[in-house]
Amino acid sequence: MDLLTQEQITEFKEAFCLFDKDGDGCITLEELATVIKSLDQNPSEEELQEMIRNVDLDGNGTIDFGEFLNLMARKMKETDEEEELKEAFKVFDNDQNGYISASEVKLLQLLLYSLFHASARTLTLRNVMMNLGEKLTDEEVDEMIREADLDGDGQVNYEEFAQMMMTTT
Repeated sequence: MDLLTQEQITEFKEAFCLFDKDGDGCITLEELATVIKSLDQNPSEEELQEMIRNVDLDGNGTIDFGEFLNLMARKMKETDEEEELKEAFKVFDNDQNGYISASEVKLLQLLLYSLFHASARTLTLRNVMMNLGEKLTDEEVDEMIREADLDGDGQVNYEEFAQMMMTTT
């Protein structure tokens, strides 16, 4: 929950109060049913109980504000991860047509190979760096490899690659 701003917490408190019709600080099964039905949904009692069970951390059969905040923070994190996944997809979808072609998949395989093998060949890293995001010149790639090659062996291994990526973000 430390990822939530005070403004978000305030907004979630307002939303919580819309659910908590009687103002007792807890959302009951009946209150949840009322709100969901107002959204033109008609879940069964079993589905409603399952919704509460998924959020009800203390097992008392209701959702208090802390449990509601946990749910909202989790949903926001899932949304952030989805956005990151979309951004990663865009990187490999070079022609931005919404699909990753066979040639784009080969580039993806090349990157994954580079990331997960302890000793990535300089040529492989060069290809990845020249084809991802901004197009880099040979000189720029050479400079990046020199900067990333911490042990001076002319190659960038996974640890060096990870260090380079963490210091550039």
